[in-house]
Amino acid sequence: MKNPVSHKLAIVIVNYNVEHFLEQCLNSVRSALKNIDGEVIIVDNNSIDSSVEMIKSKFKEYSVIENKFNAGFSKANNQAMVSSSSEYILLLNPDTVVEEDTFEKVIQFMDNHPHAGGLGVRMVDGKGRFLPESKRGLPTPSVAFYKIFGLSKLFPSSKTFGQYHAGNLSEFETNEIQILSGAFMLMRRSALEKVGLLDEAFFMYGEDIDLSWRIIKGGYKNYYFADTTIIHYKGESTKKSSVNYVFVFYNAMVIFARKHFSQQNAQVFSLLIHLAIYFRASLAILTRFIKKATLPFVDTTILLTGLFAMTFQWEKIQIDFPIHVLSISIPAYLTTWLTGIFLTGGYDTPIQFKKVIKGTLFSTLFILIVYALLPKSWQFSRLYILTGASWVVSYFILSRIFLHLSFGKRFNLFPSKNKRFAIVGDDEEIERVTEIIRQTGARTDMIFKVSPKLNKTSEYSGNISQLDQIVHIHGIDEIVFCAKNISAGEIIQWMTRIPSEALDFKIAQPDTLSLIGSSSIDTAGEHYVLNVNSISIKENERKKRIFDLALSILILVSSPITVWLFQNKTNYLKNLLSILSGKTSFVGYNTSISTDPSFLPKLRPGLLFPSDEYSNTDVDLSDKLNLIYARDYSLLKDLTILSKAWTKLDR
Repeated sequence: MKNPVSHKLAIVIVNYNVEHFLEQCLNSVRSALKNIDGEVIIVDNNSIDSSVEMIKSKFKEYSVIENKFNAGFSKANNQAMVSSSSEYILLLNPDTVVEEDTFEKVIQFMDNHPHAGGLGVRMVDGKGRFLPESKRGLPTPSVAFYKIFGLSKLFPSSKTFGQYHAGNLSEFETNEIQILSGAFMLMRRSALEKVGLLDEAFFMYGEDIDLSWRIIKGGYKNYYFADTTIIHYKGESTKKSSVNYVFVFYNAMVIFARKHFSQQNAQVFSLLIHLAIYFRASLAILTRFIKKATLPFVDTTILLTGLFAMTFQWEKIQIDFPIHVLSISIPAYLTTWLTGIFLTGGYDTPIQFKKVIKGTLFSTLFILIVYALLPKSWQFSRLYILTGASWVVSYFILSRIFLHLSFGKRFNLFPSKNKRFAIVGDDEEIERVTEIIRQTGARTDMIFKVSPKLNKTSEYSGNISQLDQIVHIHGIDEIVFCAKNISAGEIIQWMTRIPSEALDFKIAQPDTLSLIGSSSIDTAGEHYVLNVNSISIKENERKKRIFDLALSILILVSSPITVWLFQNKTNYLKNLLSILSGKTSFVGYNTSISTDPSFLPKLRPGLLFPSDEYSNTDVDLSDKLNLIYARDYSLLKDLTILSKAWTKLDR
């Protein structure tokens, strides 16, 4: 960092496949930099979406470093910091929104506190809830123990047990802290020149803890600054509940301990962390398994008990069940019924009885066909099969009604109610956002117009000062703020003023087809785009994968013959194995000439494309075909494309 200082503030953003969030972040950054001599450096870690193209077209004044591989968080930030020439450097996540005066306030604080080496701010999530990682303590062995085994969660405000998130400090008061969050990490350039940049031994997680502690050891202080608030959507690609997150995060803690603690303490910490890794990983796996397996296990147990109970009734009318029927046939029948119900969406929510009946009907027909081909010794009673199918349907109907009445939303029998939207903006923006909402296929009940100005005309339901009353009186489910008409500061203020688990927030950026928001730490953020959701419906995802699996097996079995139809035989076989393993699909989007496939629902890379049906396609046509494929997806469409373009399976 030997560049001469020529700016007041450098903002460094590392991006990886979050184009829509990045655009929103950069819009807020642009507004916040109006009165500051600043520079913005974005490092793209080889994103496959259109992030770089978006930056170059909409934010031409900003610098972009295009990595040809994912360099990780630390290395990418260091690349930008080395090229910067500012007195202060801010590391900012792309899934954040800053207030218009955020940068002015934090710079003024740092100017007034020359001993301050680093600073973090108050952060809220996409529903306006305070994020406790805004202020943190050093993860010593004892602090890590309290965190790992849940004591910090039980006693969040305790000075002893709540140290990890500095729970004893108010979120509304500026205080000295130990550890800053990498989502918003403002640092003095002279401090970085003294203590060094991010340690690239940390690929992801832990690097902010390490640098924060080195700043303190270098003779500076870190602060939590409560006088400004930012949104941090926390749309991480590695979810907190995942096994991968557990290993990556806690291994980062081990690296930190070995670097900063004494050998003895580091060994104790390392042992503790490794115990925690296996404890939390096992817990994560077990929890996930229990969540997914409990209901099918209960269903299997009760249904199997009922099917065996039926055999006793059959025996009373002198129908004998051979032992192989009891041990093999009945479990096989039940497996077939449950598989059919699963494949037709009988386990999806909201629960639909017609899917259960359809799955049972198809499964029963399959059982009867196989039954007719079996030897006489295995054919004991068709009536039993039909009665068993009736028992399966009756059980599913009664059990799901019970679950609905007992647990409500989790086992809902009814489709989600239509949403009531409140859109805050002027006429032009409200009309544009309304069209986006309607085209997404979102279940809409009513849309209420809210004026961004204190005065309103008759066509508005109220003005922004009455937003909390509008939410209460009209039962609003979702508020959409038009960023063109409302400042980020106002948006954040309202999100924190009326936070509610039942209320969602979205922000509509100018001149985009998306509305950005996030309701959960476990989501990578949500956004409404065009109505292209057919391909992402669970049932269709399942059907598409089963189609790929079944057809790839069938073709592979016949490959000793079919392979001679293709010029590149090696590619042909590799492609089929790739489809079989789930890495690719027979049909996917044509991303080679598409201008922006990122707004479409996620899909495995395809071997064939919707455009393969046509001999000549340009960019516009390819984009339209991608969109139509996602919007109107069906298995018949995949079969049609495959029948017309099968000769390209070796591409």
